[in-house]
Amino acid sequence: MSLSDLRNSLPDYAKDLKLNLDSVLSDAGSPGLDGKQIRAIALASAIASRYKPLAAAIEAFAAEKLSPEEIAGAKAAAAVMAMNNIYYRATHLIQNEEYGQLRAGLRMNVMASPGIDKMSFELASLAVSAINGCGACMDSHEKVIRKHEINAQGVQSALKIGAVVHAVAVTLEQM
Repeated sequence: MSLSDLRNSLPDYAKDLKLNLDSVLSDAGSPGLDGKQIRAIALASAIASRYKPLAAAIEAFAAEKLSPEEIAGAKAAAAVMAMNNIYYRATHLIQNEEYGQLRAGLRMNVMASPGIDKMSFELASLAVSAINGCGACMDSHEKVIRKHEINAQGVQSALKIGAVVHAVAVTLEQM
């Protein structure tokens, strides 16, 4: 099923999601980001949202501008954040500082060479971390992104893409 088909299958009560999806997936609707970044963030967010038909449709949309290596990089962001968001959210939320002092010992080699440019990977990781509710990871990725001259509007755009894609996934999954 295409992204357009999925969008059109959203119920009337989710009209705002239809409008927002069109907006956040466009260059004009996601200021501070380029087309490749928008697609990488959308793909990682769709994967994190766990609704396979939407992830497949967004992967096809992403493939319009991303190479197979860049698509793998967006998928890598979703995969490594699925692990990191659980671990770091838990160590942050447990009321014992000792856990935050311990070495995680989790392999994250993909972060050194993800197959996509560093900022697209970081932006995708930020959006996935927002979907997964990990404040520690969101804070960490936002700091890296801002150091590399992505402005607040670019960060906001990444978060909006994650929010809208996740809301579309949740809505479609309930139908």
